[in-house]
Amino acid sequence: MTDSHAALIVVATSGEAARLTDLPARVVVSGVGPVAAALATARALAAAPAAVVVSAGIGGAYPGSGLLPGDLAVSSVIVQADLGAWDGPVFLPLGELGLSVQPDGTQDAVFSVWDRAAQVAARAGAPLGPALTLCSVTGSLNAARALEARYPGALTEGMEGAGVAHAALLAGVPALEVRGVSNPVGPRDRAAWRLPEALAATRRGVQAVLEVLRQGRGS
Repeated sequence: MTDSHAALIVVATSGEAARLTDLPARVVVSGVGPVAAALATARALAAAPAAVVVSAGIGGAYPGSGLLPGDLAVSSVIVQADLGAWDGPVFLPLGELGLSVQPDGTQDAVFSVWDRAAQVAARAGAPLGPALTLCSVTGSLNAARALEARYPGALTEGMEGAGVAHAALLAGVPALEVRGVSNPVGPRDRAAWRLPEALAATRRGVQAVLEVLRQGRGS
């Protein structure tokens, strides 16, 4: 029998999953990007319920976040940051265009998160702030700064969080994103990446989610 109080953990790659499969949660490998993540999340929730869905994995940290490789970030909101329109040099988010990701117009591209996000961050000793989702990794410092200006306090950049959050929203399940920092957002420098440290941080974030979930149901 499936435990409806369990967490569903969605990761992009098998390498990220390998660090989590021994934990007491369902772990699903979605593939890269918000579409793949949304489809995998929807399929997993249709197959069995969950108390919370977590988009987990490694990601980049924005320059103003103060985060370093090996650090962890927990989402306060999850944003599809590249969904909108360019008007010359100005980016217009969906809300400013009068558009929505929902047919009834009730949801722009900023997704709320699990109401225990602050507890997860405190337990993990991690900052809480916006997690941005983009379909293409940001490759310049100017672009990173522009995203920070558009979404003040942005901590991390990933490619799946908004897809997971959207599927969870439609299923009526809360979502959260935890990112282990592998590199700074900006010029691509593979030599500066710290993948083992980022994967360890991701595991710490998932463990904090599971501890808060277990505490919430009194076991």
